[in-house]
Amino acid sequence: MARVLEGLKPEKVFYYFEEISQIPRGSGNEKEISDYLYNLAKLKGWEVIQDEWLNIIIKKPATEGYENAPTVMLQGHMDMVCEKNEGVEHDFEKDPIKLRIIDGSIYAAETTLGADNGIAVAYALAILDSDDVPHPALEVLITTDEEKGMTGAEKVDGSIFESRYLLNLDSEEEGVFTCGCAGGCGTKFRIPVKYQEIKKHAYKIIIKGLFGGHSGTDIEKERGNANKILGRILYDLYDDIELISIKGGSKENAIPREAQAVIAPDNIESVSQKVSEWNEILKSEYSFTDPSVAVMLEDLNYESYPLDKDIFKKVVSAINLIPNGALSRSTAIDLVISSNNLGVITQDEQFITLFSMTRSSVKTLMTQNIAFVMKQIGEALDIECIVGGYYPGWEYAKESQIRDICIETYREMYGDEPVVGAIHAGLECGLLMEKIHGLDAISMGPDAYDVHSPNEHISIESTENVYNLLCNILKRIK
Repeated sequence: MARVLEGLKPEKVFYYFEEISQIPRGSGNEKEISDYLYNLAKLKGWEVIQDEWLNIIIKKPATEGYENAPTVMLQGHMDMVCEKNEGVEHDFEKDPIKLRIIDGSIYAAETTLGADNGIAVAYALAILDSDDVPHPALEVLITTDEEKGMTGAEKVDGSIFESRYLLNLDSEEEGVFTCGCAGGCGTKFRIPVKYQEIKKHAYKIIIKGLFGGHSGTDIEKERGNANKILGRILYDLYDDIELISIKGGSKENAIPREAQAVIAPDNIESVSQKVSEWNEILKSEYSFTDPSVAVMLEDLNYESYPLDKDIFKKVVSAINLIPNGALSRSTAIDLVISSNNLGVITQDEQFITLFSMTRSSVKTLMTQNIAFVMKQIGEALDIECIVGGYYPGWEYAKESQIRDICIETYREMYGDEPVVGAIHAGLECGLLMEKIHGLDAISMGPDAYDVHSPNEHISIESTENVYNLLCNILKRIK
């Protein structure tokens, strides 16, 4: 195949990134990428384990002079978020990611790129495959299903590791060392569907043009949530329409960019007028964050059975009552403490289901606050509410040897101070630190932008800088 990234440096990093970009690897579809990593390790003669959850563990002995150094874990995840722009033909179950280079960055062709977290896999493989990088004994852990539930990290057997230091490679800003993160959980509301007996002429309301983004790192940017916007509009139109069907978003951990509802208007002229008014309202409200937001009304030219009006009311009420966005912030540092993202709405023959992801660096704000709110919404509307899938946060440590090593290495290379802090996103460090006693962790990565959206891209220069930094950190651990 013609290589888009050929000639970029570091060559092995971009070689492996392009290799794994050819392999579909959405969350839940990791068998092929896991097998690729396992077979590559076997071919190279590295010690490798593929567990029943498809996690990959590769071990490599220390280079000469580093035999007594503490073992280091390099860690990332193999799965990616699968998002594409409307109208783009791309099957994430089969098609490779089409890479492009634009203005010094790597993009995909109107889909997510998978640099989150394919770049970690590429970094680890490049180091394993190099003979000129001095390092302690290495344990490379590439997990599955990080983006949907962190089940790979949750299920991995901590007893097989000897690592003292963890270098997580799932951060997205050069010059920033992450030393703490939020935990999370999920909420699911299910509303049984029931239809009226008379068909009515169907139209479709479409919300589009939103920027979207990562429901953790981008939640503070006040970007529009297509599901919430649709809820507002349907409430306004409640007396003028019947609801036939609804859907929005595709991932709980991505801010939804698009949503739609099939409706049956009583008076199409009145509904059209209100849709025009909503376009003006949204253009004003999101002029800075989502200037391309639009509401469209489309005649479907067929008839369909509307939902019972009480079901319509419950759906719209739930959408509008579910908390969304940044919910609390630290008064000490610039950090969101808790948030919720109404990420997905689906409808099948039995249920309309609303999926949310909650994040917080304070566990009780999830378990004894936001979860309580969700349950009360379910009780008030008489609909099923399921809260679960908790994963732990990662508390900032007062003392950390690996943090000190990373800071000193950065100072030595750049003559400047790195930023050290915490993020409002989920990393696997907290789970792994619970499993491996005494593990000292830090997270780092190159400049990546708009992850979890089709505009995701990664800086070529920053990718090289962070790889060199990573190699020097390993060299320093002796």
